[in-house]
Order: sequence, then C-alpha cells, then structure tokens
Amino acid sequence: MGKKVNPFLHVSGWCFAMLNGRPAEIYFRRRPGRLPEVLGHCYVRRSEFRTKKERQQIDRDMRHVRLSYRHRVYRSMV
Repeated sequence: MGKKVNPFLHVSGWCFAMLNGRPAEIYFRRRPGRLPEVLGHCYVRRSEFRTKKERQQIDRDMRHVRLSYRHRVYRSMV
C-alpha cells in the first residue's frame, strides 16, 4: 500500500518576481489541492546579485511571475 499524504503538509518556497514594476523576492506556501499562498515579499536590487547564474534565475522567474500588491492583497498580472 502507498503512503498516506498528510493534508496539513505544506511546502514553503521563494522565487523572484516582478512586483508593482520592481524586482522582488516572493515567499509562498503551497498546500495540496489549493493555490499557492503568498506569505510576504521584499524588494531587491539586481546589482545585489553578482554571478551570471543568479542573474539568469532572476530573468527566468520574472518572465513567469508578475504580481501586483495593493491593500495587503497579491494579484497575478499574467
């Protein structure tokens, strides 16, 4: 028999995103059977990341994740 999945299990993570037209790190939580929930964010400067790999990751994530934040609510712009 297979393992039972704990319904209260959640996976936390982060990614880069374009938030209100500025680069940011987004912190989120995923729960089985639900949409990801954004926990918070912090704005970053591209100059903080020096390696080519980090900058490529920023570019890749920002193409896919565009959000707006207003009145404590995150909304997808894509």
